[in-house]
Amino acid sequence: MQPRDRLIVALDVASASEARRMAGLVRDSAGMFKVGKQLFTAEGPGLVRELSASGRVFLDLKFHDIPNTVAGAVRQAAKLGAHMLTVHASGGVHMLRAAVAAARETSPGPQVLAVTVLTSLSDNDLQEIGVFGRVLDQVLRLASLARAQGCDGVVASAREAAELRKELGSDFSIVTPGVRPAGSPAGDQARVLTPAQALQAGASHIVVGRPITEAADPRTAARAILDEIASVCG
Repeated sequence: MQPRDRLIVALDVASASEARRMAGLVRDSAGMFKVGKQLFTAEGPGLVRELSASGRVFLDLKFHDIPNTVAGAVRQAAKLGAHMLTVHASGGVHMLRAAVAAARETSPGPQVLAVTVLTSLSDNDLQEIGVFGRVLDQVLRLASLARAQGCDGVVASAREAAELRKELGSDFSIVTPGVRPAGSPAGDQARVLTPAQALQAGASHIVVGRPITEAADPRTAARAILDEIASVCG
């Protein structure tokens, strides 16, 4: 991959016009754009089609439902032109298998990434919802489950990337949100690293949102992150 291919910019904005503006500003630095729940709820599938027509889209809707429902959602995401999409690994074996099978019905189909543990959660947060043990243990458990069912990769914090890479090998995507350039506020993220640290730990892609989209000059902010990526992976 080229350095640019490793940067996914999260278009966590409220309107299609703002998403188009932001995509135009940072397109030279970003290989993919993330469309998540906020933007998709506001603007719907039409914007995904539009963005997919001129580049790659990471459709991050985190499908989590019964297998048949998730398979149907994956088929529709494929029709929109999504390059990557997310499902929750905690949906279990049958749901993961159904998602992968649906993605493979088209060629090239979207890559199916399994979300392990949200980057906003800590060990204490997991215990509060009845998952005992460390975040790392749960991430590794769910990632191994996802790989065994044919998923193309996982979404996890960069803090778990090194262990994931060690356990799962080199031919598996590790997409890391919660990445913050040095000096940036963590916001609501509990487990963060810098772009360079994430890639050195084994991440294949990094997702960056607010440090770019809320910067005074998003183009310059994106370019600085791309330069940091190139210093590690160039």
